[in-house]
Amino acid sequence: MPAPGSAAVGDGEPRSASAIVGEAVTGHHLLHIDGYSRTKDKLPTSKSIKSRPFSAGGRRWYIHYYPNGQTSKCADFISVFLHLDKSVGEPVMGRAKFDLLDRAGKPVPSNTRTTDLKEYSPGGTGYGFSKFITRAFLEKSEHLSNDCFKISCDIIIPHELRTEDRIVASPLVSSLAGPPPNLDQHLGDLLVGKEGADVTFQVAGEAFSAHRFLLAARSRVFKAELWGAMKEGAAIGDPVRVDGMLPQVFKALLHFVYTDSLPRMEEAVMAQHLLEAADRYDMQRLKLICEDKLCRHLDVSTAAATLVLAELHHCRGLKEACIDFLISRHVLEEVMATDGFEHLVKTCPALVKEIMSKLGTCLYKRRN
Repeated sequence: MPAPGSAAVGDGEPRSASAIVGEAVTGHHLLHIDGYSRTKDKLPTSKSIKSRPFSAGGRRWYIHYYPNGQTSKCADFISVFLHLDKSVGEPVMGRAKFDLLDRAGKPVPSNTRTTDLKEYSPGGTGYGFSKFITRAFLEKSEHLSNDCFKISCDIIIPHELRTEDRIVASPLVSSLAGPPPNLDQHLGDLLVGKEGADVTFQVAGEAFSAHRFLLAARSRVFKAELWGAMKEGAAIGDPVRVDGMLPQVFKALLHFVYTDSLPRMEEAVMAQHLLEAADRYDMQRLKLICEDKLCRHLDVSTAAATLVLAELHHCRGLKEACIDFLISRHVLEEVMATDGFEHLVKTCPALVKEIMSKLGTCLYKRRN
């Protein structure tokens, strides 16, 4: 009988195959520069502004943009550098690929730059290009439209190399492409169909059926609640009561448990509620996804409430994004007129002092 990873060829020796696999996780961020000429006027050589934080490869990143170059030697260039956010716990090896995009959103071939493989440390040195593009080229090109242009950043994080056996197909058997993975679809159908469900949750008068084994596998809080010490004293078959949560939030939480994806959510308020639920059930991946969504949808009406949420649930990256938004020009005055800011003052007065301190530092840097 042929060994695993081998196939007999006629009466001769069996053929065998293996593979050396070099996989990588990739992420993407699109940086819009709106008001290019104003960034050039406000930020002299060696001065930068950083993008909003974004997620890629399960980590948080940001980009430093220097409209007049990082140093005097590249004062005629635009410089860009990728940094790993200081909230990330461990260094990571990665590459950064920057592209200038044309008006159609496609990379300009002559303005594509990729770094070597580098170690990014949390809050440490970034890597990129001090001579990414010359301002003269950009200003004469059609890529600068209405004083705006875009830079694309791709992050490539390689996995450790690994080896694996491969099955050698018989030449008499046609090679068939396997179907795409569909576990999430089957588990989602299980949630909707309720076949084999063995636990019921009561959330504000609404009932939700689910499967204990899957909940326990996805959340140690669910595991303790359904099978551990927290379950003691409860009668078998009794519904589990969930207080302090909206039914639609618990429904979205279950959807993520079964499919590892979020249902379509248009409102930032829903992401706030779901972040609270993720923290409550210790689902860190869901928590980071909600943080990222809230970072992308900060505005005057939501910034103060989101900052309180970030502080209460220990979301460091989201907290910094909120503060950076609040101390940007003309924003804080508008936010201070909202009910959310009044709630911030009453709930987390120390945060107000932190905002004012950072605003003072920011104003000092602008003047100097």
